[in-house]
Parts: sequence; C-alpha cells; structure tokens
Amino acid sequence: MEKAQATIVTSSGMNAIIATLLAVVPPGGHVVATTDCYSEARAFIRGRLSKMGIRTTFVDLDDMEALKSVLDQGNVTMFYADSLTNPHLKCADVRRVAELCHLRVPLVCIDSTLASPINQKPLTLGADVVLHSITKYIAGHHDVIAGCVSGSEELISRIRVWHHDLAGAISPNAAYMIIRGLKTMALRVEAQNRTALRMARLLERHPRSSVSTTRGTARRQMTGAGGVISFEVASDMRGAMRFVDALELPFIATSLGGCESLVQQPAIMSYWGKSDAEKAENGIKDNLVRFSFGIEKFEDLKDDILQALEKI
Repeated sequence: MEKAQATIVTSSGMNAIIATLLAVVPPGGHVVATTDCYSEARAFIRGRLSKMGIRTTFVDLDDMEALKSVLDQGNVTMFYADSLTNPHLKCADVRRVAELCHLRVPLVCIDSTLASPINQKPLTLGADVVLHSITKYIAGHHDVIAGCVSGSEELISRIRVWHHDLAGAISPNAAYMIIRGLKTMALRVEAQNRTALRMARLLERHPRSSVSTTRGTARRQMTGAGGVISFEVASDMRGAMRFVDALELPFIATSLGGCESLVQQPAIMSYWGKSDAEKAENGIKDNLVRFSFGIEKFEDLKDDILQALEKI
C-alpha cells in the first residue's frame, strides 16, 4: 500500500514511533520535529531523547524558513512530522520537506495515520520512513491496537532490532483482525472521505460552527482528505459540551478511523489536565470539537449534527 520495500508491524503506533527514533537517531544526533506532531511522540522526543544525548528542535509545520535555518546549522539526523496533524488537520508539504532535507543528511519520517495509505503515500513524495497507527484506518474496527513502519530494506532491518528489544510483537489474533480490516479499508476510507467533505462544506456555511475545508498542499498530494473534521461551535466550553452530549449517533471517544463515528472535545478530553498555556500553544480552544466519521449514512449523521447544534 505504501509502495515500500519493507514494512514491520508492531504492537502499537507508539511502539512503531519509539523503535524508529531509537534505531535511526544515534546519541549525539539531532531530531527536528513539528510543534503539532502527536502529543505522546512530542513528549518522548522532548523528554526522553534529550536525556540520551540527542538534541531536539521543534518548528512550525508551515514555516519552511525555520526548517531551512535549522538544517543549515548542520548535524540534523531526522525530520519528524505528522501529516495530517491531529486535531487541526494540517498537511505537511512532504515533497518540499524532502527536497530540503535530502540536500543535507536528515531522513524524513512522516506519521501518516490520519491520512491512511488510501489518501496519501509519503514515500512516493520523497519521505524515507512512514508510520501508521494501524489501530485507526487500517484495522478500522476499533478493536485492535497495532502500528507499522514502512521504508527501505536497510532502514527497516535496523528498526526491527529495536522492535524486538522493545517487545513489540503483535499477537496472532491482532494480526488476524488487521488482515480482516485490510480487505475493506479502501471502501471504508472512500466512504469516510465523502462524508467528511460533505459535512465540512455544510458546517462551513452553518451560523453555529466554523470549519475550514482542505486546500493547498493537501489537494496536491492527497487523493482524499480523510474522515476527520475539526470545527469550533459558536459558544463556550459549556456550549460545546452540550453539543457533544446532544449527539445520538457517535460514541464519545478519542480514537478515529473505525466503522463507528466518534466525537471528542479536545480541551476536556485529550488535553485534560494540560495548562491553559499548553492548550493555547497547540491551538486547543474550549469550543473545539473533533469528529471522526464512520461508515453510517451521511443523511443520518447530518440530521444528528444539525439537531445537536441547536442545543449549544
């Protein structure tokens, strides 16, 4: 699916991330990551790698000049980014990033979980490594935890050693459920793409919500925008809570990419316990809602969202 020479499947997406970083970045190395990469990956890069004698620098996904400046200083081992990002759905210009990095030494590692292999293939755009949380779109049924890393035979062989050391093997039952999910992934993702885009266009025009549809880089390098939309309701935290509670179809949960729709309010769920400053740094507003669409009928989801918006 990723047009890679090799792929290793791991016990979780986080295992895939950690095994890749530990295998590829040596002591004395330097990781440049984006400020809005997956929060657990960001915490590992900032908190753990720095204790191993590895330098870390964070740059804004959209700031190519900042990336060039860091690269010009030399000694960068890896550039790490999510594309699409969660929950703001920003798209990295993978081709441009790869051009900048490959003029020097750094490897380009892209976490493509929110895009899925159906919508985006970073290796064909110049990335060296692509990561996925298989838990999401690939397995697609909210009932298995796994991850994967794809790249060249040489890179994957190095990562495989760390994968074994970290006890990252998946169970036979998880492997079976992933194979089951792969059989329907294209159908599921295409349906989720259609629903999410239609809903984004509807919410873009609705007086009680604010949402931006996919533009620019995403349209150039992706065949579909994915099944997640993030939008702000025209209210405060309590109003957003009333909206979420009024929804009847989606489950309230933090995952994404499965057959059932899920909804979450990041300020009081995935960012619960974080300081106001940290929320502001990551663009997490009190009235932000992230909706991951499943494969239910668009009309049913539309009716549900519209009735819930009346409750804010």
